[in-house]
Amino acid sequence: MTDSTSADYGWHEAAAADALIALAFAEDLGEAGDITTNSLIPTDRQGTVTIGAREAGIVAGLSVVAQVFEKLDATVHVELRSRDGDPVTAGEIVATLSGPLRSLLTGERTALNFLTHLSGIASLTAKFAAEIAGTKAVLLDTRKTHPGYRLLEKYAVRCGGGTNHRMGLHDGVLIKDNHVAAWSESATLPEAIEQARRATGLPIEVEVDTLAQLAAVLPSRPAIVLLDNFALEELTQAVALRDKEANDVLLEASGGVKLETIRAIAQTGVDRISCGALTHSATGLDFGFDW
Repeated sequence: MTDSTSADYGWHEAAAADALIALAFAEDLGEAGDITTNSLIPTDRQGTVTIGAREAGIVAGLSVVAQVFEKLDATVHVELRSRDGDPVTAGEIVATLSGPLRSLLTGERTALNFLTHLSGIASLTAKFAAEIAGTKAVLLDTRKTHPGYRLLEKYAVRCGGGTNHRMGLHDGVLIKDNHVAAWSESATLPEAIEQARRATGLPIEVEVDTLAQLAAVLPSRPAIVLLDNFALEELTQAVALRDKEANDVLLEASGGVKLETIRAIAQTGVDRISCGALTHSATGLDFGFDW
């Protein structure tokens, strides 16, 4: 299982954005187009607008803003004045757009929807990452993303200083209790680990709910053990047990991780902390589109 930390906006992210932009325009414009703008603004009218942050945070999604206007009207000139992953302050201008007023008005909401959403994720991730600074714990996202947005939302996590867990069911093995129960009524976690290892040849992550289950799987040397909803004292005991029995196995804490609790979790000595809130509970960072 490979974790990704680079915040580079690559072709995978660009392709995902392209598909979402097409959906956004289909929803917004339908068959008739932007009837308000087209009824009021002459086709030859030109103008310039700025996109500015209305609150402090971490910006993410400027690359998508550029794609929005490239797809809508390639004559619009987009000057990005910040980079994804940069901290911004209230009032700071992050982009300047020049071109036909019709295109600027029509693309405004689509561009801002991407920018506010992704910047909200990056900003929340940065807050979580700051809480565990100085510990060895790595902050991870989860698969709790919006359909179609996974690549972009995980990109935003990287912009905020987090690390990506597996992208999907296709690129990493994570054995949970339901997998074992569905596979065999009498199977044990160590047996499931060996079966998955033989079948895939990939590093194995396995979820456990108790210290007894942890003790049972450590001799099988999975790459990672996910400690699901362990109390702080149990996490401390789990780290001590791992250090004694299999110090090459990584421990990942997960379940109910909050901004108020993540530092205490990191201080137990776990290697990784996965947090679904980074993507499913982030509030958009407010930006304005101003003439």
